[in-house]
Amino acid sequence: MKNNFLQNQVLQTARRLFLVLAGAVLMAFNINTFVNAGGLLPGGFMGLTLLLQEIFSHYWQLTVSFSVIYYILNAVPAAFCFIFIGKKFTLYSILMVFVCGILTDWMPSMFTSFLTTHDILLSSVFGGLLNALAISLCLHADAASGGTDFIAIFISEKYHKDAWNYIFGVNCVILAAAGILFGLDRALYSIIFQFTTTMSLKVLYKNYQQRTLLIITNKPDDISKMISHLANHGATLIDCFGSYEKDNRTLLYSVVTATQIKKLIPAIKQIDPEAFINVLKTYQLNGRFYQRPKD
Repeated sequence: MKNNFLQNQVLQTARRLFLVLAGAVLMAFNINTFVNAGGLLPGGFMGLTLLLQEIFSHYWQLTVSFSVIYYILNAVPAAFCFIFIGKKFTLYSILMVFVCGILTDWMPSMFTSFLTTHDILLSSVFGGLLNALAISLCLHADAASGGTDFIAIFISEKYHKDAWNYIFGVNCVILAAAGILFGLDRALYSIIFQFTTTMSLKVLYKNYQQRTLLIITNKPDDISKMISHLANHGATLIDCFGSYEKDNRTLLYSVVTATQIKKLIPAIKQIDPEAFINVLKTYQLNGRFYQRPKD
């Protein structure tokens, strides 16, 4: 038993390291290709770093490395998450930020100069897709890609709300400032980049989205026990009466994460093939709701 536990821990650690490093490499590659080719400012701390680099270069003729600014901006949110979210989560996130910063500065030009001819709109769309993929790899490793992701995860953990739209709003403010300084066209294309990232991320990562299950069944006890076992969430049982068949039924009400729906519905149907299931999107949730710990 102890050997199996240690083996699972090693595999879990290896998986998290692989996902974090893959996300870092992909994000650095994206910055040095689609982002730079399109002259984009993606928003978030990554975009803010690129904006500050350009301000230093344009107004003071100073060349400041990406990693230096990126590390400074991420220091405070990382410390905040270390206290309130989790130590392992923060350490994996710091690894992501560190590797991404180093690779952005030092990635060989042979891998980043192939986009010599480009369309800015295509750079915005495909760069946004790659950005979302890089962020989702980190999130699946229970880590963050830094910056505003730290803030989004804190809001999601504390208030059980999908915070990516709020982050998109903050990013639009940053990009508006960039538009005033360096031209409206770049800011508008950068908003397309960030919008693509936000929408893609909602598809690629759903752990912070909730779904409400309404289940009409004759086997409420078995189904509620199964939900508790598979999803670690409770359920409320409500006696009801079916107007069509004129018999008593039980309405089972439960809120789970969006990623748990795929495994719960087949399990419900296995227990009660006649169960009537309605899945609703939950926009806001107040009260106790189990969220798997990051550490």
